[in-house]
Amino acid sequence: MSRSLTALSGAALAEVQPGRMTAPRSPSGWPALVLNADFRPLSYYPLSIWPWQDVVKAVWQDRVDVVSVYDKVVRSPSMEFQLPSVVSLKTYIDQDRSPAFTRFNVFLRDGFTCQYCGQAGELTFDHVVPRSHGGRTTWENIVAACPPCNLRKGGRTPVQAGMPIRHAPRRPNSWQLQDAGRRFPPDYLHNSWLDYLYWDIELEP
Repeated sequence: MSRSLTALSGAALAEVQPGRMTAPRSPSGWPALVLNADFRPLSYYPLSIWPWQDVVKAVWQDRVDVVSVYDKVVRSPSMEFQLPSVVSLKTYIDQDRSPAFTRFNVFLRDGFTCQYCGQAGELTFDHVVPRSHGGRTTWENIVAACPPCNLRKGGRTPVQAGMPIRHAPRRPNSWQLQDAGRRFPPDYLHNSWLDYLYWDIELEP
């Protein structure tokens, strides 16, 4: 990275708006939405965003194309740089790879709700067939469960406990997890991101 861009990404910088200069501060609140080379987000939940410092580096290294920019300019002593709000990768990342078997992805697959009572909130995971009955820790035998349901079910099967599962656990593919993530838009969505995201959100006229 050049000395100028190093200065941009390593210090508190002046925010420049048309006709106005504000006090120097770090523009940490200006992340960029990261799109794959096909202009689809790399992920929905968590949303694929990079901090502005990483975006500056990626632009300089010619790894991304700038699609849209903020109305924000940062400065070093020798240059100005308009912060990107949307970037796309120049090299496509394969989305057909199998998703990792993690607690987070299990919760995402299950919609962050208990698969016994349907309540959202604090969650743990439950072995549908208990390990004491030979159950394994796999996509097909793990579901999200609230602590009360997990305690109530104990070391029994759902049939034994009289607690039917709302959705049979299955191994999801990446596209299914992407679709699941669309149900959980983050609190903040910049206007320049909306053309590349697919949520049922009400747009301002």
